[in-house]
Amino acid sequence: MTNSELLQQVRVIDPVSGNDRIADVLIADGAIAAVEETISDLSSDTLVRDCRGIILGPGLVDLYSHSGEPGFEERETLESLMQAAQAGGFTRVAILPDTKPPLDNPAGLARLQKLAADITDKLSISPPLSRSPALPLYFWGAMTLGVQGQQMTELAELANSEVVGFSDGQPLQNLALLRRLLEYLKPLQKPIAIWPQYLELAGNGVMREGFDSIRLGLPGIPAISETSALAALLEVVEAIGTPVHIMRVSTGRSVQLIWEAKVRGLPVTASTTWMHLLLDTEAVSSYNPSLHLDPPLGSPADRTALRRAVQQGILDAIAIDHRPYSYEEKTVAFAEAPPGAIGLELALPLLWQTLVATGEWSALELWRVLSTQPALCLKQTPAAIAPGQPAELILFDPQLTWTVEKQTLKSRSSNTPWLGQQVTGRVVQ
Repeated sequence: MTNSELLQQVRVIDPVSGNDRIADVLIADGAIAAVEETISDLSSDTLVRDCRGIILGPGLVDLYSHSGEPGFEERETLESLMQAAQAGGFTRVAILPDTKPPLDNPAGLARLQKLAADITDKLSISPPLSRSPALPLYFWGAMTLGVQGQQMTELAELANSEVVGFSDGQPLQNLALLRRLLEYLKPLQKPIAIWPQYLELAGNGVMREGFDSIRLGLPGIPAISETSALAALLEVVEAIGTPVHIMRVSTGRSVQLIWEAKVRGLPVTASTTWMHLLLDTEAVSSYNPSLHLDPPLGSPADRTALRRAVQQGILDAIAIDHRPYSYEEKTVAFAEAPPGAIGLELALPLLWQTLVATGEWSALELWRVLSTQPALCLKQTPAAIAPGQPAELILFDPQLTWTVEKQTLKSRSSNTPWLGQQVTGRVVQ
């Protein structure tokens, strides 16, 4: 079988070099052999593909998502999650530790890492483009036992177990514990991801507090539940000096606080989720349970501020925060539905359609915050499109239309507000 492939006249989008151009790309033995305007000197067994109209980009990187396995396999298994990630163009995904049991000890972590490695081998496919390392799943180690926010885990032991970093994926309420955690984690030099939110202030709210929550008769979550927790977190970071990644930023005021912190030189990075860039509280009028998110969708002004902040680099990356739930769990009233939605298969086409196809963002801007920047936030080397680099690549057809249905999704769950809708753009390999 041929082990080299020529992608002819493909649109190459490479945020590392800043290139967005039409070129021929030769891939051999799972690595990039050449990127040139035209390539004609080929071995006789090279597979030649006409890629006009197709985009070649580095694989996407997801900072944080949820696995159903172990504990909730009816929502998602590691295998279905990896298939969904591959279908969506993600070549690296970092999983949060809130599984059941949680990833708060080396033994549980080792079992999941072994399972992920076995599935990776099983899913490895043979065309040259895909012979790059198959999808690596990375795992965040829990900061507190049972991700309960009460007692520290054995942080050094987890660090030695090759966790990608530390996060509970849940809001920490105890500032004294947060301070101790940042002190203990500082010498381990692993990424730390924290979600700022005060649960007491959030109360029993299910959407962002404001005009729309009153109009829709749904209990509101005030923006200060996020911003007050963020302000306190930034004070602790300034005092201790440990670098922190701020997860799930959802308000315009949070953007302002992060910008001020960066101007002061605080060692922080930050991300918002893809759905917070596309939708706002006005969408909740459908009462679709898949729009019940945590943090909730912001106001139209928040959405505008988040988009601008990602473009300007105040927010470093877009996360997917893929959170699968079974049909039975989500087919209830909006306020009773567990918060979260799937996203690995939908984020790239919908972001492209909304932001790039309309001219609001450049293709490079979108790819940078879905690929290069998330990798840097995880302290990893970003994939690049250059000779000698591994072919950690995806082919994306921005014109291909498909309908989002249970049958067309690789995920076991279909909790998304786009279910039943036609979407333009799909990863083809």
